[in-house]
Amino acid sequence: MAMTGRCYCGNVQYEVEGDPVFRAQCHCRECQYVSGGAPNLAMGVPEAGFRYTQGTVKGYRRPDLPAPVTREFCPECGTQIVSRAPGMPGVAILKVGTLDDPSVYGGPQMAIYLCDKQDFHHVPEGIGAFERTPGG
Repeated sequence: MAMTGRCYCGNVQYEVEGDPVFRAQCHCRECQYVSGGAPNLAMGVPEAGFRYTQGTVKGYRRPDLPAPVTREFCPECGTQIVSRAPGMPGVAILKVGTLDDPSVYGGPQMAIYLCDKQDFHHVPEGIGAFERTPGG
């Protein structure tokens, strides 16, 4: 599967080649911060198939966490594009809203970090539901 996407202002663009490893709805508190309070919709894609085609991103890693995720975002408009988790080598966690065609997401297969879920968050019926992550 080939996909393309960009940040809100268009300064950062990317392309992806390869099938998604997973499709998730993340309720972790960190995702709530970057999404404005909602769960974050993300797709794990093969890191080897992901590349920026325009612009340069800035990365942020929380210094107070023992194994923080690196969040890559456009330094101009602030759109978060990808996260890279130390526990998921070889996978880029792509933010669905940045896809040129978000419909390729097709919906989550799982909801993760339900330990941080807010009462106003909705989890679709029939998907995997995990307090943290599968096996974690």
